[in-house]
Amino acid sequence: MRALFFILLASIFPLLGLARQDVGFSISGRIRDLQNEPVAGATVRLLSAIDSSVVQSKSAKDNGQFEFTGMPAGQYIIAATATGRQPWFSSSLSIDAQQRRLVLPAIVLKPKKEANLKEVVVTAKKPMIEQDIDKTIVNVESMVGAASGNTLDVLERSPGVMVDANGEITLSGASGVLVLIDGRPTYLSGRDLAGYLRSLPGGLLDKIELITNPPAKYDANGGAIINIKLKKKRTQGYSGNLNLSYSFAKTNRTYDALSLNYLNRKLNFFGNFSVGRYADYTDEINNRSVNSKGNSSSTIFKNYATSGNNDYSWRTGVDYMTTSKTTMGLIFNGGGNTRKDISDYSNEIFSAGKLPDSTGTGHTDNRRAGTQLGVNANIQHRFNEQGKELTADINYIQYRNTGHQNMLSALYNNTGALKRADEFYYDLPNDIDIYTARADYSLPLKNKASFAVGGKSSYVKNDNPSGYFNVEDGVMIPDHGRSNHFIYKETIHAAYVNGRKDWKRFGLQLGLRMENTDIKGTQLGNAKVEASAFSRNYTSLFPSVFTSYKLDSAGNHSLVLSYGRKINRPGYQQLNPFLFFIDQYSYSMGNPYLDPSFSNRMELKYRYKQFLTVTLMGERNTDGFYNATRVEGNTVITRTENLSSRQVLVLMTTLNFNPVKWWSVNYMIAGGRFDMKGQVDEEKFRLESWSMQTKWQNQFRFGNWTAELFGTYTSPYVNWQKNIKARYWVNAGIQKKIMKGKGSLKLNVDDIFRTNRFDEELQGLKQIYNTRQAIQDTRRVGVAFTYSFGKETFSRKRKYNDNTADEVKERLQSQQ
Repeated sequence: MRALFFILLASIFPLLGLARQDVGFSISGRIRDLQNEPVAGATVRLLSAIDSSVVQSKSAKDNGQFEFTGMPAGQYIIAATATGRQPWFSSSLSIDAQQRRLVLPAIVLKPKKEANLKEVVVTAKKPMIEQDIDKTIVNVESMVGAASGNTLDVLERSPGVMVDANGEITLSGASGVLVLIDGRPTYLSGRDLAGYLRSLPGGLLDKIELITNPPAKYDANGGAIINIKLKKKRTQGYSGNLNLSYSFAKTNRTYDALSLNYLNRKLNFFGNFSVGRYADYTDEINNRSVNSKGNSSSTIFKNYATSGNNDYSWRTGVDYMTTSKTTMGLIFNGGGNTRKDISDYSNEIFSAGKLPDSTGTGHTDNRRAGTQLGVNANIQHRFNEQGKELTADINYIQYRNTGHQNMLSALYNNTGALKRADEFYYDLPNDIDIYTARADYSLPLKNKASFAVGGKSSYVKNDNPSGYFNVEDGVMIPDHGRSNHFIYKETIHAAYVNGRKDWKRFGLQLGLRMENTDIKGTQLGNAKVEASAFSRNYTSLFPSVFTSYKLDSAGNHSLVLSYGRKINRPGYQQLNPFLFFIDQYSYSMGNPYLDPSFSNRMELKYRYKQFLTVTLMGERNTDGFYNATRVEGNTVITRTENLSSRQVLVLMTTLNFNPVKWWSVNYMIAGGRFDMKGQVDEEKFRLESWSMQTKWQNQFRFGNWTAELFGTYTSPYVNWQKNIKARYWVNAGIQKKIMKGKGSLKLNVDDIFRTNRFDEELQGLKQIYNTRQAIQDTRRVGVAFTYSFGKETFSRKRKYNDNTADEVKERLQSQQ
């Protein structure tokens, strides 16, 4: 309780003394080039006409629009600048009680004469963390250690993000996080998602958007959204970025990536290509004690596992501007991976009185390979410059995976004589086909109001023919009782409507989304297992409300209150009843009878400029499904079940400031209370826990040199049956700009003190006590080289439209 008190005190203290200001006026306009195209991202400054001091500064939106509000009456000058263009200054502008709103004619920025022939090098440095009204933005390129790591490493350094031992991601206490790449789904979760994010080089990332309470436009599935945006140039001409990295410890890793772009007035070609090698090891100890019907025993299980991935991915596309208002695009992406996991374990079994009973050994060889291919066609039509537009896209994605697992085990008595030897073989192929289509229409209205409507349909087929074999004298004998062929089909139709209205200080957004879900699951029979099937059809409504209020006329102090209802559907593999053996004493399985869970989430957010953000979040979840662990004899069985209701209350504070000019600090501290009620193995129990997390990022800049120091601490917390002990680690890095600012060399050390490890205890088990300690290859030294290249010209500059046709969001649960 005292810890929470200090968290509350630290969160509230910066609010004291923040002043309110008087109601002001507004000046707005648009930035254009010589071809009357918007100049997105142009810097626009509001200057005092008396002494030319900067009153406000903004970046032009994608449509070139800007607006200054909240200034008092007086004389002002507008200054506009953009890379490769001549600066523009207005004459003196007057606003007073008779002229409260001033709308300027189009501002035309002319190209610099020398810009056609010379390369343009952008040296501006983005802040690492930016706070927007509805999301947190992490500018990955500003992280020194990102270039030699992977995307999962970057996420672990982002505010409010937690990643557990199985790769499950939570954001500000919300589980079921939906991860998007450039606004499109990964179709992965759990271990498969973690594996993919480890294969994606950090040097390929531009920024990460953290959205804790998404509006009605987004799919209702999932509690929060993490949108990972890849690097993409938006300047005309040809350009590119090269990233080469290598990190070493007991195992070695490489992440290499190349981004290319060519843009002229009508066409934009772009592509990303990456290859990587990920290697790791896990040194694990399990202690298990069983006391059943007077017979007590204990087992010490030691496991040493190594893993290695070879991955490649590519993404290429083209946008074509058919008219000044219509852009059409095609995107192709794909990739492949091979994975090898080798595990060697031993166990010692003791009877009552700690007397040696038997020993065991085992070896598991798990190998997987897969390919992924996707295509997207999209179109955007702008009806006018006020923002009336229609976007649509269609997608197809396929996964083709093969895999097998070979497991050998042996059991010896206390004299060393062999009691039993077993060998098993599993064949684990997996084919997934996903089709989606969506359309969105937005209509600006008068007096700062807008209206949006849209719809989406998706169809998923997941085919899992899993074969189980006993191996005797080198001969594989089918075990039909454990084999499985599971086919899952899912169709979702959705429609939404969203309305927004902004007044002088108050803003209101209301949304409603309706989704109909149709599910069909079939388990094909064989010689020993009867065929079975299940189906489910349900329709749900998901309202959302966002209100905002500016506490002062300039908008420096603002409050946002939001509410949303969400659904968390079971993943495809969570519904698959196939038995997946981890070792001879433990296995996991899915559950075809899982129900979806629903959550209601409310947030209150206070923001003061970019300096301070305080968020109070509450969530209630019903019918949540978790991995429930129980014991039968000496075997530990894990099955996904609807177990509990869950209530979460989290308070999070982030600070971004510069103690001195060369030192920037990003600090986050969050504390929360978690209350879970449920039943496992016919036993009811309630879990209440308090937890806190803090992350601090320091950057020190001296000319072409940048140093970085990062640290994080997570207190002990409870995740259903797992009682997880505290985790903490420290990273450091240094960067040197070279080649006239176009290149950089980076050196970083992760987990300097080798404290990043998992230590957990299973609770809620009848007559059993189980602890687990795991150490991985986390202390690493990484080096990276990045280089930006290309010619850029502005003689035919047009606005580049990202045109991702918004988000297609699905999920694909990995094998648990």
